[in-house]
Amino acid sequence: MKMAFSNLTSKAALLYDEWIKRADPRVEGFPLMSSPVPQTIIIGAYIYFVTSLGPKVMENRKPFELRPIMAFYNFGVVALSIYMTYEFLMSGWATGYSFQCDLVDYSRSPTALRMLRTCWLYYFSKFIELLDTIFFVLRKKESQITFLHVLHHSIMPWTWWFGVKFAAGGLGTFHALLNCVVHVIMYTYYGLCSLGPAYYKYLWWKKHMTSIQLVQFLMVTVHIGQIYFMDDCPYQYPVFIFIIWLYGSMFLILFLHFWYHAYIRGQRLPKIMKNGMSKSKHQ
Repeated sequence: MKMAFSNLTSKAALLYDEWIKRADPRVEGFPLMSSPVPQTIIIGAYIYFVTSLGPKVMENRKPFELRPIMAFYNFGVVALSIYMTYEFLMSGWATGYSFQCDLVDYSRSPTALRMLRTCWLYYFSKFIELLDTIFFVLRKKESQITFLHVLHHSIMPWTWWFGVKFAAGGLGTFHALLNCVVHVIMYTYYGLCSLGPAYYKYLWWKKHMTSIQLVQFLMVTVHIGQIYFMDDCPYQYPVFIFIIWLYGSMFLILFLHFWYHAYIRGQRLPKIMKNGMSKSKHQ
């Protein structure tokens, strides 16, 4: 039994070594990019804290008053999202991409390196956004920590490690560009909320938040899905396209379900679905 396990481990290690040789050499030296292990530990610790340890620690404590910190955090994410939107546009999406079969540029041209740095920054921003859930824990808002919320915040950084490591650029980054634009809007809303009741009068557009998210996932699904109708698109890593399409389609269906019950039938959604959609900041 031990021999079989040892052989299996050795084969897995060899496969990993062969696979990692295909990685983009330009990311060498970037923080967290040496292997997927460090980020897996961080994400594992995050899941454990927000689902188990954190709520237990806060069980007999009063919720923290975090309005000033949350305001700084939310508007900080707005500023970061604006910057990343600009960088994604200037490194491809507004300077030459066709919005169709855009391949990854692995050269060391200034534009290609700019896209690489922007992809890494976007990846790193997903760790910053883990604070969303930590704030829920510290404010004792456990009802907002849904399965969908935790899944989204865990899956995004983990999958994007592979994107940056192997395919930083091309058509696989369109959803990141859209996500940054949506974050500018969403975190502005959350930032105004964190400023207190005096600013609630400026939040009349809350009802449009679901529409914005729905349009985002529709655009992602349509854009990424067009590769399956192209005669010849030699995108370097088709598996990433399938993952993006699957992710976009899944959340498109979930938001359509929410839209139908909330706005067509006018029914109040079950608590877990309502919290999962409107409170979890799914992007």
